[in-house]
This record gives sequence, structure tokens and C-alpha cells, in this order.
Amino acid sequence: MHARKLIVRVVLLSVTFLFYIAPSIYADTVKSPEISKQEQEVEAFLNDLFKVRSEFITNSNLSLDPYYDLDSKLGRQALANQKNRTTYLNAWAKQREMAITHSESTIRIRKMNFIDNKVRLTLGHSQKIVYAYHDSPSIKQWFGLGTWHVMTLSKQNDRWVVSKEWFLDPLEENPKKIPEGIPPSPPSTRSIVNGQNYNRQRAVAYANKYAGLAWGAGNDGKYNGKYKNYNHLGGDCTNFASQVLGDPEEGGGFKMRGGWRYNYPNGGTRTWVQTDAFKHFLLHSGYGKQIAKGHYEELVKSTDKHPYSVMWELDSGDLIAHVMHNDVDHFSIVTGFDHRGYPLVNSHTADRYRAPFDLGWDNETQYLFIHIKD
Repeated sequence: MHARKLIVRVVLLSVTFLFYIAPSIYADTVKSPEISKQEQEVEAFLNDLFKVRSEFITNSNLSLDPYYDLDSKLGRQALANQKNRTTYLNAWAKQREMAITHSESTIRIRKMNFIDNKVRLTLGHSQKIVYAYHDSPSIKQWFGLGTWHVMTLSKQNDRWVVSKEWFLDPLEENPKKIPEGIPPSPPSTRSIVNGQNYNRQRAVAYANKYAGLAWGAGNDGKYNGKYKNYNHLGGDCTNFASQVLGDPEEGGGFKMRGGWRYNYPNGGTRTWVQTDAFKHFLLHSGYGKQIAKGHYEELVKSTDKHPYSVMWELDSGDLIAHVMHNDVDHFSIVTGFDHRGYPLVNSHTADRYRAPFDLGWDNETQYLFIHIKD
């Protein structure tokens, strides 16, 4: 198992434990006025914390230090993680010849558990990130991210600070390993065209509706409840991609066949939920074909065959497999393109809504572009 997958599983098992297993000390009881007051204080602190963290992305003059327990190793680590993700995001934008212009957040607090002067909690974070290319600064574009957080806050000098935080960060990468370049700007935009066997418009609408906590997603931040959530079992990205293609009511309309099927309400087959099995099925079933495979720098090049790069061969409703060490690590669904023709994707684990396809990956990642046959 790759280190990335192992971390995902540990994080998500921890989140699931706190959500569904660990009892709240005040569950099913009447909350005391003191608890209610503490909850209000914590909620106000968290709203302020995530607001400042979003603003910090575009304003490095702000200080995050007062929000963290600097006497705690894990508190300092949580602070460093926020600074590192900001560094990565802005370094990525610089390599893509753009700037991050604005960011905002909303949170959903799931549970609080007060013990003495500490509170352990879980929350969902939806974040909107706005960007603009240097050659067209007036054209603002945005994408959404969504993450679940497990946090411990401590009260020090009559104010709350972060002592520990754990979440699957889609921006947790080395800013020094970001590949350079952007594809040539195409001459026009494209509309979504449905095929005889694959309804691309419905597939994209499904991906947008059920993109979970990612800012911009529908369904009140929830996945499709008729499907099992595999986040705590190693990741839900392939399950989501299969739904986009094969949900009979809202998805792309591909019929389940062979080993690729979902058994309601028990769960999906290995081919439905496991990355490499799903890839092999797509490429050998006739449902999909490989357009290209390579590292980022190879895929953005202009060639005689592909003057606007091979990325121009992708259509909305196609899939991108993210490959690490010759093993598929992640699947995402192409849901559109920005005005420069840059492919935008939706996915689960972590939740993304119309996010640039390579955001959060490094120069060791290979990408497999899979065209879904119409």
C-alpha cells in the first residue's frame, strides 16, 4: 500500500470513529448553560479561525500564530501545515501563470466533546478559491474543496487555541516538486455533447450534485445516500467515478455488466470501487479508451498532432486516473474547462468541485486520460 493510501485510511478511520462511534459526553442529555456557552465560544472561534486561514492565502501579512497552541508540538505542527499548504497553493498558481485572488470558507460542526479545558470536535470545511491568469486578470474563475477535520482545542488565558488538527489535505504536497507550464490556450470553448450510449450532461450534473463538501456542490454537501461511503475503507474516489458513469437514475447511463456493478444496498464489487480493477475494466470492456499517459510536462506540450496539447482531446464526462509508481492512486471526473482550456475535475477523498486536475499532485505523478466512449 502506498504511503498516501495508508495515510488516507488512518485519517478517515479516525474521522469515522469520532463521527459514528465515539459518544458525546452530553449526547441525549439536556445541555447545561455552561456547555451551551462553551459551544458558542468554540463556534465563534472556529468561524474566525477558518476565515483568517482563507484570507491568509492572499494576505501573508496576517498572523495565524495567535490561533495555535505554540507550546504544543502538535499545535505547532498544525500551524506549520497551514503555512505549508498556503505556500504550495501560491507556488502552484505561479507555475500555472496565475494568481490566487480570493478565498472564503464555511464550516459545519459535527460534534463537540468537552473535557476539562479542552474540546475535541469534528467539522466539515468547504472552501472557495478564486484565481485569474496573469494575461487576463479581469477574468476570475474559482473551484471548490471540501475536507473533514478532527481537532482538539485548548483554552489558554481565557481563549481557545488549536492544539491538534488532522485532516486529509488535498494541498499537502512539496511546493518544490510542482511541474512547470500550462497548455497553449485553445481558440474556443466547447459544449457538452451527449452520445448514443453515454449521457455526458447527466454524468457531469451528477458529479456536480454529489461532490460532497466541496464548495459549489449540490445536495447540501452530502454524497448520494443510496451508495455506501468508502472513505473509511480506503477512499471513495472510484466508487464516485463508477456512480457518475453507471447510476441508472441520474448518472451517465452505462449499464452495469460483468464484474462492474453495485449491489444495492450492500455495496460495490471490487471492479466498482478499486482503482486498478476499475481502470482495467474501462479499457477492456469497450466503455473507455486511453487517450494519453504521461507526466504533466509531457501532456501540456504542443505537438504537430495536438497543437493545443493532448488535453484538448478530453471531453466533459471523461475520466483522469492519477498514477503513482505504476499504480492508480486516484480517479477524478472531468466536469469542464476554464477559459484557457485547463481541465477541471470533481472527485471524492478529498472532495473537489471543478478543481484544476493536477492541483495537489507532484512531478512524480503520471496521468492517464480515459475517454468514455459515447
